[in-house]
Amino acid sequence: MEVTLSPPRLETERLILTGHTLDDFEPLAGMWSDPLVVRHIFGNVVSTSRESWMRMLSYHGLWPLLGHGYWAIREKSSGRYVGDLGFADFHRVMEPPIRGIPEAGWALAAWAHGKGFATEALAAAVAWLDKQPRFDRSVCLISPDNAASIRVAEKAGYGDPKPMRLNDKQTLLFSRARQGPKEQGDQL
Repeated sequence: MEVTLSPPRLETERLILTGHTLDDFEPLAGMWSDPLVVRHIFGNVVSTSRESWMRMLSYHGLWPLLGHGYWAIREKSSGRYVGDLGFADFHRVMEPPIRGIPEAGWALAAWAHGKGFATEALAAAVAWLDKQPRFDRSVCLISPDNAASIRVAEKAGYGDPKPMRLNDKQTLLFSRARQGPKEQGDQL
């Protein structure tokens, strides 16, 4: 089994997903310090510059350790930083346990909300994950109040939401089985 050590470049009609670079730090830090971006994440607490730096470092560490991780999303036409999206294992303490299962997550800059970028980027990411035979499924955790992210998850094939508590807050655990070529074609 070949493990992916760095993020593969993914392209969609309007987006490019690549590994994060030093040039991404300022827009990444700006995004994570925006209350509109975090209102459904981390209990509506913005990140400091240092927390954003540590996040970017962790994005790089995920790939060689797990064979999956996060991409920087950029708009193809302008090169503008759109946000972060990918899969992780955060070793969350929760029931049911999801350790060892790729957990999808995404955050987009406020200017990019409502343009379909999250749906487009997640479709590319789950298509990549579906080609990794070591994963039978993936999950995502979404605040019940985050209707936009719930729609994005459902369009990507995540379903069967289970209500649960995480960090003393209500959340929904969505699951998605790995799809083979036939199932992928059925969704198009």
